[in-house]
Amino acid sequence: MEPPSDDAESVGLSLVDPSAFAPIYDRHAAVLLGYLVRRVGFADAESLLGELFRIAFESRDRYDRSRPDARPWLYGIAANLVMKHFRAAGRRDRAIERLGARRECRPLALEDQVVDSAATSLVWSRVAEAVAGLPERDREVMFLYAWQEMSYVDISQALGIPIGTVRSRLNRVRTTLRELVADDGEEPDTTTQRTGKGDNR
Repeated sequence: MEPPSDDAESVGLSLVDPSAFAPIYDRHAAVLLGYLVRRVGFADAESLLGELFRIAFESRDRYDRSRPDARPWLYGIAANLVMKHFRAAGRRDRAIERLGARRECRPLALEDQVVDSAATSLVWSRVAEAVAGLPERDREVMFLYAWQEMSYVDISQALGIPIGTVRSRLNRVRTTLRELVADDGEEPDTTTQRTGKGDNR
């Protein structure tokens, strides 16, 4: 038997043969684990990944099989798990520490593109605190866009929100970061904005 050609077919087959869900894990687990490690750290990422795929498997009968790529659906589950994770006491401070430390290895793509001067100035610690202090709904949109390079369309599908809402949340993040740079004495960059694949502009 030929392997399923896309995620929708895998999900459909798994309703009869649960083992047919395995290709969904094989195709997406590695990149989702990377996202979770960035968001919650190594210690919690693997357990959240297991929970993510448990939820996905148990809710597979509700998957929209008109969508051949399950990635936005899986990221939607991941984002909800991350938000639930950070609602626990004490985890927000650790999230700020991880974000601040990431300056040495790889700055957030959104800062690179919107306020790239922030990644090489003393304002970075304030950027990290500001990002960690964003409303969680804005923060998750930003991370899906900046770290996972998801299009507006995919983020819209992942979080179940209109594309216009994705735009407005990212604009609020950009405004916050630009204001930080302007307050630090730098000129805010008001022109750079990614127009990547599927952004539906």
